[in-house]
Parts: sequence; structure tokens; C-alpha cells
Amino acid sequence: QVQLMESGGGSVQAGGSLKLSCVLSPYIYSTYCMGWFRQAPGKEREGVAAISTGSGITYYTDSVKGRFTISQTNAKNTVYLQMNSLKPEDTAMYYCAAKSYCSSDWSAEVPYWGQGTQVTVSS
Repeated sequence: QVQLMESGGGSVQAGGSLKLSCVLSPYIYSTYCMGWFRQAPGKEREGVAAISTGSGITYYTDSVKGRFTISQTNAKNTVYLQMNSLKPEDTAMYYCAAKSYCSSDWSAEVPYWGQGTQVTVSS
């Protein structure tokens, strides 16, 4: 059973930065699609970014392009989400998620989820 453990959430003022981490265990296959989703109160969950751990190809939702960067460790079982120039509208619960492989539809049909970490951006 895949387990995902997130860390790194917190509170920051607008314009600030936060870095989220997610560890996948056990890392059995050569590649996974690991990503970050977020859900704000009263809103639907949305995919933020994803990375194919085998190829390193990354995917981003339009609203975070140029501000957020997803990356991975050499061991591939840990991914990071570096969030810069944070805005109040980035406030949400952020979830790490994973599935077998990435495609253009990377945010659909994701079976594995972490518990979530809160990110709060104040104006």
C-alpha cells in the first residue's frame, strides 16, 4: 500500500515563500506520477503540479506557472513544491498524491493521497 507523508505547510504573508515536501513509500516501481493538489473552503479540489519521477517531466496548472516549482530528489521518492510569490488565493489545504504514471490528464483518477498540510497566505 502506497503511503504519502507531507510536511512544510504554514502561514506566510503575501509575497512570501513556502516549501512543501512529500515522501512516497514504499517506492517499488521505476516511475510514479507524484503531484500536489489543493482545496480551499467551499471550492473544488484542483491539481496544482505534478512530476513524472522517471522522466522528470513536470506539469502545472496555469495559475501557479512561474511561481511554483515541483522537483524531486535523486532517490525519486521525495518531491518538493517550492511556492514563491504566494497570494491570498493560494490559501488551501495542500495534498500530496500519486498514481502509476503521468499523462496530459495528470490530475484525474489519482488513487493515493496524503493527509494534507495547510497553507495560509495573509494579505
